[in-house]
Amino acid sequence: MIVVNKNDKNYGMFIQILKEELVPAMGCTEPIAVAYCASVARKVLGETPDSVLVEASGNIIKNVKSVIVPNTGHLRGIEAATAAGIVAGDPDKKLEVISNVTLDQQAEIQKFLDQTSIKVGIAPPGLVLDIIVTLVHGESYSKVRIANSHTNIVHIEKDGVVLESAGEVTDNSDEGLTDRSCLTIENIYDFSNTVDLDDVRDMLDLQIKYNMDIAEEGFNGNYGANIGKTLLELNNDVVELGGERALRLKARAYAAAGSDARMNGCDMPVIINSGSGNQGITASVPVIKYARELQSGEEKLYRALVLSNLVAIHQKTPIGRLSAFCGAINAGIGAACGIAYLKGAGLEAIKHTLINGLAIDSGVICDGAKASCAAKIALSLDNALLGYELYMQGRNFDDGDGIVKGDVEDMIASVGKLAHDGMAQTDREILKIMVS
Repeated sequence: MIVVNKNDKNYGMFIQILKEELVPAMGCTEPIAVAYCASVARKVLGETPDSVLVEASGNIIKNVKSVIVPNTGHLRGIEAATAAGIVAGDPDKKLEVISNVTLDQQAEIQKFLDQTSIKVGIAPPGLVLDIIVTLVHGESYSKVRIANSHTNIVHIEKDGVVLESAGEVTDNSDEGLTDRSCLTIENIYDFSNTVDLDDVRDMLDLQIKYNMDIAEEGFNGNYGANIGKTLLELNNDVVELGGERALRLKARAYAAAGSDARMNGCDMPVIINSGSGNQGITASVPVIKYARELQSGEEKLYRALVLSNLVAIHQKTPIGRLSAFCGAINAGIGAACGIAYLKGAGLEAIKHTLINGLAIDSGVICDGAKASCAAKIALSLDNALLGYELYMQGRNFDDGDGIVKGDVEDMIASVGKLAHDGMAQTDREILKIMVS
């Protein structure tokens, strides 16, 4: 094993990566990022604006268009997210910026929308994640820009005076985040086996609580297309029989139910992964369901969650925060690797679970945050688990089968290039279709 010493540089980097990625957020992270940016701009301006301009990259527009913004009375879109941030946002809470909105404030949000001009435009080209909010009151204005990650403020300006600046942002780098070059499947596997659980316990306990709570809420409420409920209702005979098929079905249904709630206005927080609540739910909830029903014990669950989260992060690193490639695919494969670990899988089994899973599912597009994300989560988990089962039967996709690479790191790099470079035009066409 490689990562065994707490004094090793890699050990500290792995811990820091988890701390950066496994953070709480309430609501879909793109509209929440807009609300956060608007709340900071409102604080800088110091008063309620007369007019608002929001400039956003295509991927932000895509991911805000159809999702319900929590605590707004079921409003959708950039205008709603912006108004919520201005009227009721607490910028100190970052991705939980609108978590404490009162009913009176909800009415104020609607009033602000009715009475204030909010214009939405396309941000200057170049960045995948880019939000610029400009607020005007009389002769005064404030401008705040977020780029590359959801809370990364790169520019604050008021009345011609630059108060904070990261300089010119010209690429889609995750500047400020811990170097991800230490991430390999072998290193992740070794770290998962050897990490001192006291170093990860608090963040994993929150992930278990928050993400299972919202999954349960998805069954208790009426959210979107109710994918989680539908999966169980249509397969009640499988559930009653129990066994592996029932467990697999419930794992998929619980993850989908969490997304049902989150995409459709639930105000409960989740612990995200790679900037996404859906990915955080997908990488954790199925692993938790399996661990509980298999009675794996606390230690095994924690180590499986470390593995699942880091495998998801590793796959997303070359892709970037936002793209035309559905991130639930990466998170579902992370979960399948975590479930394989719970079942005693070694490094080779985990490698082939990932390769097989990516070979099956790499064509699923991201067409924004909305109700159907829950169905894509269920699909991802089903096919990722099939990838593990193929390996257990001695059947794998071979090097050269389409985009398949025999080496797991080559496979991750190739799919990253496909998603980041090859699907750039696909992303533009998706946005055209969505807004036409």
